[in-house]
Amino acid sequence: MWKKQFSQTGRMTRFVLRRDRIRLPIWLISIVLLTIVTATSFTDLYQNEQERQAIAETMKNPAMTAMVGQGYGLDNYTAGPMMAHQMLLFTAIVVAIMSILLVTRHTRVDEEEGRIELLRSLPVGSLANLSSTMIVLVAANILLALSVGFGLASLQIESMDLGASLLYGAALGATGVFFAAVTALFAQLSENSRGTIGYSFTVLGVAYLIRAVGDVSNETLSWFSPLGWILGTEVYVNNYWWPIVLTIGGSFVVLLIAFYLMTIRDLGSGFLPSKPGRKYAPRSLLSPFGLALRLQRTGIIAWAIGMFVLGVSYGSVLGDLESFFSNNEMLTEMLAPIEGVTLTEQFLTMLMAVISMICTVPALLFMLKLKGEEKKGQTEHLLTRAVSRNQVLGSYLLLSFLFGFVMLFLALVGLWSAGNAVMEEAISFSLMFKAAMVYLPAIWVMTGLAVFAIGWLPKVTSLSWLYLGYSFLVVYLGSLLQFPEWMGKISPFGHIPEYPVEEIGFVTLFVLTMIAVALIIVGFIGYRKRDIEG
Repeated sequence: MWKKQFSQTGRMTRFVLRRDRIRLPIWLISIVLLTIVTATSFTDLYQNEQERQAIAETMKNPAMTAMVGQGYGLDNYTAGPMMAHQMLLFTAIVVAIMSILLVTRHTRVDEEEGRIELLRSLPVGSLANLSSTMIVLVAANILLALSVGFGLASLQIESMDLGASLLYGAALGATGVFFAAVTALFAQLSENSRGTIGYSFTVLGVAYLIRAVGDVSNETLSWFSPLGWILGTEVYVNNYWWPIVLTIGGSFVVLLIAFYLMTIRDLGSGFLPSKPGRKYAPRSLLSPFGLALRLQRTGIIAWAIGMFVLGVSYGSVLGDLESFFSNNEMLTEMLAPIEGVTLTEQFLTMLMAVISMICTVPALLFMLKLKGEEKKGQTEHLLTRAVSRNQVLGSYLLLSFLFGFVMLFLALVGLWSAGNAVMEEAISFSLMFKAAMVYLPAIWVMTGLAVFAIGWLPKVTSLSWLYLGYSFLVVYLGSLLQFPEWMGKISPFGHIPEYPVEEIGFVTLFVLTMIAVALIIVGFIGYRKRDIEG
C-alpha cells in the first residue's frame, strides 16, 4: 500500500531537479558566497582587540539584540563569535525563505495549475510529488550546510575551526529543512498557493518576533521559536549540537503530519475551512481595483497586523536603549554627538531603513500579484470584458502604492506608541513620521521596477526580489562590512537622507520620484504592447 503511494518517486525527484536546475543553484551559490565573503570581511574590519570590543559594546543594546539575537562570546569578540552573532539569524531567514518558495512551487502551485492531476493520471504514487520535493529540499539544505561549513573552515580564520564551521552550516541547513516541512504541512492545510506562502511566512514572522521578545526580556520565551533553537547552538563559542537535533526532530514530526494529511485529502482541496462565496457579487467587485483588493484582502490584513506588531516590538526596546546609551561610556565616545539629535534618534535612522525595506515586501507582493494572475490565465478572461490593460495594471499599481504607505504608517504608529510608553523623553511623532516617510520614494522606485518588469520582462519579475535583497544587504550591512559607497548608491534606499541626523534632501527625493514615474510610464507602454499569457 505505502510502496504504491511512493511509486515513481525517483523519476519525480529527477524531474524536480531538472525544473530547478537554474533556480536552486542560484539560491545555494548566493547564500554560500554571501556567507564566505562576510566572514572574510570581518577579519579586515577590526584590526585589534580594542576595535572588536568596541563593536561588541554596540551589539549589547536591546535593539540590536532584538534584531540579530543574543550575543555569545561578547567578552572575547573574535571573528567567529562576531560572524555567528551578526549573520547567523539573518542568513537562516534567507534559507527559510528559499525553502518556503521552492516547496510551494512544487506542491500547491503545481496542484493549482493542474500538473499534479496530469501526473496522477499516470502510474505515479499519490505521495511521489511531495516526497520528491522534500528529497530535493533536504538534499539541497544538506549541500548548503556542507558547503558553508567547509567553505568557512577553508578560510583558516583562527576562531573558525572545522567542527564549529560545520555546526554553523548545519544550523542553516536545519532551518531550511524545518521550514520546508512547515510549508509542506500548509500545502495540505491551505487550498491555494497564496495561503500556503502566507501561512508559512506568518510562522517565520511569528518565530522571529517571539525570539526577539524572548531575547530582550525572557530567555525562556526564545525556546518557543525555531529561530531561537538555531541561535541556541552558540556557534563558535560553546558549539552545542543538540538544538540541531531538536530542529531536525521537529521537522520530522511536522513532515509526518503533512504526509498523512496528503493521503486523506482530495486533490485541489485543503483542510482549513473556506467560507462559501456570496450569492451576488458586491458592488466593489464591479471595478478592476475592487477585484484586485478582494484577491489580496487576506494578505493585506495579515501584513498590516505584522507591520504594526513589528513596530511595537522595536519600539518596546527604545526605553532600554536610551538607558543603555547613557550608561555605556565606550559607546557614548564612539558615537559622535550631533547637536540637537539624541543617541536614540541616531539609532532610529537604522531602524527606519530596515522597517522601510520590510514594508517594500508587501508593496511588491501586491504589484506582482498581477503577474501571478496572468500566469494562471485569469487576466485574459478579465481583458475580454470592457476593461483596458491600463485599468488592470493601474489598479494593481494603486493598490501597491496605497498599502505600501499604509504598511509603513502602521509600523511607524506601532514604533511610536510603544516607544512613547517606555521612554522618559519620547521622540515626537512628527520627527518619526518624517524619518519614515522619506523612504516612500525608494519604495516607489522598487514598485516602478516591478511595473517595468511586468511590462517588458514578465519572465524575470523575480529580479525585483533579488534587487530588494541586494538593497537590504548593502544598506543594513554596508556600514558594518565597510562596502564601497558606490554599492549603496546602486540601491534607491542608499540615496535616502538619514533624518534626523541628515537634512531632508528634497531634490534627491524628487529625482527618485521622477525615476519611479519614468519606470511606471515605460512599464505601462510595454504592458499595452506585449502579448498576455493565457
